[in-house]
Amino acid sequence: MPANHQSEVLANSGSAKRVWRTLRQQKFYQISVLIGIAYLLVFAYVPMVGLIIAFKNFKLSSGIPGFFTSEWVGFKWFLEFYRDISFWQIIRNTVVISLLKILFTFPIPILFAIALNEVRKEGLKRFAQTASYLPHFISWVVVSGMLFSFLNSQNGVVNQLLMVVGLIDKPISFLASASYFWPMLVLSDIWKEMGWWTIIFLAAIAGVDPTLHEAAVVDGAGRMQRILYVTLPSIKTTIIVVLILALGNLFGGGLGGSNFEQAYLLGNPVNNSVSEIIQTYTLKMGLAQGRYSYATAIGLIQSVISLTLILVSNYSAKKASGVGLF
Repeated sequence: MPANHQSEVLANSGSAKRVWRTLRQQKFYQISVLIGIAYLLVFAYVPMVGLIIAFKNFKLSSGIPGFFTSEWVGFKWFLEFYRDISFWQIIRNTVVISLLKILFTFPIPILFAIALNEVRKEGLKRFAQTASYLPHFISWVVVSGMLFSFLNSQNGVVNQLLMVVGLIDKPISFLASASYFWPMLVLSDIWKEMGWWTIIFLAAIAGVDPTLHEAAVVDGAGRMQRILYVTLPSIKTTIIVVLILALGNLFGGGLGGSNFEQAYLLGNPVNNSVSEIIQTYTLKMGLAQGRYSYATAIGLIQSVISLTLILVSNYSAKKASGVGLF
């Protein structure tokens, strides 16, 4: 065996040993990664096989073989959704609710994180942060029950309080009125998710180089000037990444992905004109009416639009600021 070939074999053998040694040392981390990969494969990639029924006339009675043996119908279900009498209403509700959440829910965690960062009393700061993110762990089922209790027109606390202070003469049907549905969704989402998103921005602020603030103080910058010219520019990357994800999720559930839970739990026949969104409509068509091919086609449209929005928003952000998700 030539000397150079032998040395190459020994080098490869030593490299393989180092790799296996590293893997043994990091076995718990590697297992965690494998569990995450398995989760993605089982719940994200394997179900993609089912997308084929969006182009077929699938019947539940045909079972799993029906995924492949059902009749091809092409874009029939996509065209049917487009021609549906409620198509534009559903699209409008989905987009408007998500845009309202991005417009109002997105800036508030940034402002709250900056405000918390300026608090000098650590005890007060920890209390405010803990109290703000605890609602994130409350299920939307529980939150909807709380809203029903507080806002109902019979004995709701809000109606009683408004009547006591003289702002209204008779109870308002918040839950049965289309006029109050969107504000109720936005306000409840802010209350529930504000603290959770604040953690991300607080972590970004914690990574800001303190010498930048020190230099700004030496130059005579006040607190507001340091926020505008040091803190905000330093967390620009985090803000843009979160905004890209929010814009990409415009058809998927808004900033926190909670549109479905809110619309499904708080929607009713009275406010259906403003509460019906793509996700709730898909659920009704798929599980309630058994139109699985039609529901799959609607879900595929939503996914394609969401992917397109992520790509477009990421490209636009990179062109405008040089910062992107990928």
